Amino acid sequence: MLRKRVDNPPLRRSRPALPSRLGRIAARAAHGLGLLAAATLAGLPAAQPALAQSRQPNIIRDAEIEQLLRDYTRPIFKVAGLTQQNIQIVLVGSDSFNAFVADGRRIFINTGALKQSKTPNEIIGVLAHETGHIAGGHLSNMRQQLESVQTAAIVGMLLAAGGIAVGAAGGANMGGAAGALVAPQEIARRSLLSYQRGQEASADQAAVRYLTATKQSAKGMLTTFERFQNDQIFLSQRVDPYVLSHPMATERIALLSEMAKKSPYYDALDPPALQARHDMMRAKLVGFTQTPDSMIRLYPPSNTSLPARYARAISAYRYGSIPDAIRQIDALIAEQPGNPYFYELKGQALLEAGRAREAIPPLRRAVQLSEGHPLIRMLLGQALVATEDKATSEEAVRELTFSLQREPSSPAGWRYLAMAYGRKGDIPNADLASAQAAFMSGEFRSARELATRAKNAFPLGSPGWLKADDIINFKPPVDPRTKKKAGP
Repeated sequence: MLRKRVDNPPLRRSRPALPSRLGRIAARAAHGLGLLAAATLAGLPAAQPALAQSRQPNIIRDAEIEQLLRDYTRPIFKVAGLTQQNIQIVLVGSDSFNAFVADGRRIFINTGALKQSKTPNEIIGVLAHETGHIAGGHLSNMRQQLESVQTAAIVGMLLAAGGIAVGAAGGANMGGAAGALVAPQEIARRSLLSYQRGQEASADQAAVRYLTATKQSAKGMLTTFERFQNDQIFLSQRVDPYVLSHPMATERIALLSEMAKKSPYYDALDPPALQARHDMMRAKLVGFTQTPDSMIRLYPPSNTSLPARYARAISAYRYGSIPDAIRQIDALIAEQPGNPYFYELKGQALLEAGRAREAIPPLRRAVQLSEGHPLIRMLLGQALVATEDKATSEEAVRELTFSLQREPSSPAGWRYLAMAYGRKGDIPNADLASAQAAFMSGEFRSARELATRAKNAFPLGSPGWLKADDIINFKPPVDPRTKKKAGP
């Protein structure tokens, strides 16, 4: 099921105060290292990254797409020595073609990159590049570089300020002194950008090595850079390449082309089955994220392929009539009766149409075929709760508990679990689940109140008592801007 995860707590991060101009590029570096931020001009004011804002990021969850991306990255992580790191691939709801890492355990990739890529190899190349950042420890190294740049900038500013004071006393030219004040910041800024460009080049080279080691082509990486080469042509005539955080696309293509073509797998093609799954993913994203007019231009009725019918079925359920959508989904199921995501789609369409009881059989089948995927089991639990039938409460608790053990950061899942416990008459566990939902939403005061009520009802030292006690004793992070604790 494709859905936005908009109820997670905002990601917060403190960062040192830096001179304003240097601070802008430092903020970008602290945000993360990515594949295609090359057109970002470090010298221009920039909006704060979504993950650094107080508003919540537009994160998308979908079992089918996440499984495909895990299959893309599994061999890459293995040769990079990251199999045990439990790295997550996070979908960001944005139409731009981009990907980045913000820590050592998550790769963020925009849905726009998935929609625009024509082959699995293009996305695998993107993910291999981001893997290169994680394996190379670039984020940790960048923080160290930021510290040294900050020191250099501060020392330079102090020396320049001293020059201004002396100049003022002696009647010297103030314009020259003001220039001296700016120069250390500019030198430090360019030093940092040069360091980051080096890391990007290192990640590119690592990606080619990973692809060669896994017998895959690096041609998709070149295709990706070529896509952006034309976008940068107008910049190259009027932008200093030394104020970019990434190498220009033309430079990256030149550096990578020779290395990529030396691989014996340069002309290797993606397996047909993988290409078919990639095409289905793109169709799914189009069906969910674009208007019917946009969708029909990409997948007109004359296109009778499975991806085209998938996109039209999704669009029909979102914008058309549910009976027509169910008819189209049933046709997909008839063609691929072992595809769990078709059953999941049918269950989702019925549930959102207010037909929760009818949604349960296809969702149970989707759970079975997907070998118990936690996101699908969570949707089944939601449907069981939505029936408002006390007889389904036990099954709802079971499904939601299982899924939350693997997806504990879902406030919605905890809320549905609270309702399931409430319907059973288990008020302490209902309060505890409600406390978890509030906690995961960043509503720490409400979480403490609910947890206190639950703790008083549990036996001393029991698992429920301990979980409630953890929530009560949690110390919310302090917002570095307001110096106040985060959360209402």
